[in-house]
Amino acid sequence: MTSPCQTKRSGIGALALLAGIGCLDASPVIPGLHAKHPLEEAQKGALLIGELRCAACHEGVSPAAPLSAPDLSNAGSRLNPDFIKNFIENPSAHDPGTAMPNVLGGRPEAERKEIAASITAYLLSLDDSAPAPAPGPAPEDGSGPELYHEAGCIACHSPLDKIDAEPRAGAVGLGHIAAKYRPGGLVDFLQDPLKVRPDGRMPDMKLSRPEAELLAAFLIGKDTPKPGKSPEGGADRIAAGKKAFGELRCNSCHGLGENKPALASAKPFPSLDLNAGCLSEKPRIAPDYQLNDDQKSAIRKALATKPAKPEPADAVKLRLTALNCISCHQRDDYGGVSPDLDSYFHSTEEALGNEARIPPTLTDVGWKLRPEWMNKVLYEAGRVRPYMKTRMPQYGTEALEGLPGHLFGVDQREAFHFPPVEGDVQKTMREGATMLLGDKGLNCIACHNYNGNDSPGMKGLDIMTSYQRLNPGWFDQFMRNPAKFRPGIIMPSFWPDGKALQTEILAGDADAQIAALWYNFSLGRSARDPSGLRVEEPEITVGGTAVTYRGRSTVAGYRGIAVGFPGGMNYAFNAQTGALSAIWTGKFVKVGWTGQGSGNFTPAQPAIQLPQDVAFLQEPTDPWPLAPQRTKENPVNPDPLYPRQHGYAFRGYSIGEHGIPTFRYECGDVAIEETSFPTVGSKPTSLRRTFSFTTESAATIHLRPLAGDVSKVSDTSFKAGKISLSILAGTAKANAAVRGAGEAGELIITISLPAGSSTLSLDYAPEP
Repeated sequence: MTSPCQTKRSGIGALALLAGIGCLDASPVIPGLHAKHPLEEAQKGALLIGELRCAACHEGVSPAAPLSAPDLSNAGSRLNPDFIKNFIENPSAHDPGTAMPNVLGGRPEAERKEIAASITAYLLSLDDSAPAPAPGPAPEDGSGPELYHEAGCIACHSPLDKIDAEPRAGAVGLGHIAAKYRPGGLVDFLQDPLKVRPDGRMPDMKLSRPEAELLAAFLIGKDTPKPGKSPEGGADRIAAGKKAFGELRCNSCHGLGENKPALASAKPFPSLDLNAGCLSEKPRIAPDYQLNDDQKSAIRKALATKPAKPEPADAVKLRLTALNCISCHQRDDYGGVSPDLDSYFHSTEEALGNEARIPPTLTDVGWKLRPEWMNKVLYEAGRVRPYMKTRMPQYGTEALEGLPGHLFGVDQREAFHFPPVEGDVQKTMREGATMLLGDKGLNCIACHNYNGNDSPGMKGLDIMTSYQRLNPGWFDQFMRNPAKFRPGIIMPSFWPDGKALQTEILAGDADAQIAALWYNFSLGRSARDPSGLRVEEPEITVGGTAVTYRGRSTVAGYRGIAVGFPGGMNYAFNAQTGALSAIWTGKFVKVGWTGQGSGNFTPAQPAIQLPQDVAFLQEPTDPWPLAPQRTKENPVNPDPLYPRQHGYAFRGYSIGEHGIPTFRYECGDVAIEETSFPTVGSKPTSLRRTFSFTTESAATIHLRPLAGDVSKVSDTSFKAGKISLSILAGTAKANAAVRGAGEAGELIITISLPAGSSTLSLDYAPEP
C-alpha cells in the first residue's frame, strides 16, 4: 500500500503532491496558526482543542460545541472506495496534515484492514446515487491554474505553479486529491463544500459549475486513478461496518444526512491525564492525531488553565485564526498577506494600487461597517470591489456564529451622527456635494464609479454605496485622513489638518463638506450626476492652483500621478517606484478612457522622460536594478514585488496649500516626504524637488534621478539630454557621481542622513 508521499504522478497531479506537506510533518495543519497570528500558547491550545473536536468525546475540555466533521451520507458517489478504505486504516499516510485521527493504530494490521473495509462497505451502502459525470480534460490555456492562484485558494493551500517549489509551511496539502475524489464528486464538492463541510473550514468560493469543473480538472490532472472496487462481503460486512462506526465513535464527529453527530462522553476534563491518551508519546488505544510536541504543549497549557468561554476580544482572535481570515486580511498588528503570496493577489485596476488587489484591513471593521452590510458580506457574498480577483469566501452560519456580534462589540466607538439636513439646507448641501464630487471640485469620480455609472478614469468602488455600507463616524474620520486607515492608498487627504482645499464650496467649511457628501450618498438613485461623469473634453487644464491627476501613463507607469502648475510647469510621479519620471512645460495632460478600465494620461506637450525605476536604494548596486518591462507578448508583470524587494513602500499623499501634493514613501527604515513646486516667476524655468527625511539612526541612501548620457557640469550640477539638475544645500549631505558612459550612464547621489529629520532639494531645469 502506497501513500501520497510515495506515489509519483505526472502533470498537475505531481505539482499537487509536492504541496502535500505531510511528507515533512504529518501533524494536523491549522493554516491560521502558521500565519502572523495573535494567540498565546494557551489560546493556541484552545483553538486546537476546537479544531480537533476534542469535545466530541470529552466533557469540559471546551466551552463550545465541537465542530461538525464532514457529512458522510454521500461519500459513495463523491469519494473513491480505495481511498476511503486506506484513509480509515491510516489517515495521515493518505492525507498528511489531516485533523482525522488514526483510531485503529494499536490493532494488528489484519484487523485494521478488516475494520476499514467494513466501514467502507457501510458508508457506500448509504449512497445509492450515481456518481456525477466527470469534467472534461483541463484546458491548456492556463485558465485552470489562473483560477486556482487568483481566486484565493493559495490562502490555505500551496501555490502549484512551480514544480520545484518548497511546500509552504501551514498549507493544507492537496497531494491526495486525485486519489480521494471521483472527478465528478470533486466538482460537486467545490461548488458546494458547505453541504459536506458545514464547519466552514473549506469555505464556499462561489464557483460557478464551469469554474468548479475547470478547477477540478486542474487539481486532478491527466492521470486520473480508477475508483477501485467496493469491499466484498454483502450484508454481513455492511452490518459489521455499521457496528464498528458506532463503537469507534465515528458518529461523535461525523453526521450522516439527517442524523447529526451524537456526542459520546469519554473521560471528562477533570479526570484527564495530560500525558496519556491522545497526548501520550505513542497513543495506542486512544485516537492518534499525530500531534507534534508544540501542539501537545499548547493543548496541555490550555487544559491546565481550565478552558473557559473567551472574552469577546479573544473570541475574535480565535475565530479569525481558525478560519484563516488572517492569511488575507490584517487586523491590528497581526495577519495580512505574506510576502511569499503577495504576487498572487491581482486586480483588473492595477492603477488603484494595493487597495485594489489586497483584501481590506479588518482593524476596527466592527466600527467601520454597518451590521446589515457586514452580514451581507459574510452571509450573502456582498461585494463592492469587482476589480479584486481574490474572492471573499463564504464560511456558513456554523463557522461564523457569534463573530459579527463580537466584532461590533469589540470595535465599538462613541456614537457619531452628522447634523440633520432639513428644509432649505438640503438644496445647499446637495449642490455642494455635487460640485465636490465632480471635475470642478475634488474630482472623486476620476477614480470612483458613481451610482452605477462607470468612472471616466479608474473604476474604483462605487462611492454611492458608502451610506449603505459604512458607519458615519468611520466615514468622517476616513475622509479626513485616508492614509491613516490604508497606508499607501492613492486617495489623498482633501482636508489636511482639518482645512478644506476647496475654499469656494460651502464656504470652505471642512465639516460641512464632509457632511454634504454623506447626505448626498444617502439620496441613492435620486442623487444628481456630478460634472465630468460623462467626459466631453479630453484635455485637463490648469487654472489658478495646482492640479493633480491620477492614472496610468507611458511616462509614469500604472500608478502615475501628473501634477500641473499655473505658468505651465508640469511633472509626473511614478508612485509604484517613487520616481519623478517626466517633466514638461506648457499645456498639462490629455486624458483617454479607452484602456483597460483606468484613465490614461499623456502629457499635452513633449515630455522629458526621466528614469521610472525604483528611485532610492539603501545599498548601491551596479548596475542599478531596473523595473521589469511588460510587452504585448508578455503583459503580466514578471516581478510584481520589484519595488518592495528593494525597500520601497508608497505611503500615500496629501494635497496642501495651493493644491500642491506631498508624496510619502519609505526607503527601508527611512521615511521620505517630497514636495515639488516651480521656482518663483510668472513662467518658471525650473522645478524644485524638496525631500524631508526621517530616520531613527544615522543612515545612508542612494538616489538615481538621471539616466542616459549624463555629463558633469560641476560638483553639484549635471546635465542629461534636455534637462539640467542642480543639488542645493540642505541639512542632509549629498555627494554625486556619474557612473557609466553614453546611454548607459547614470547619476548616483549618495545622501548621508543624520538621526532625526533632515532635508535636501534638487532643481530640475528643462530646456525651453
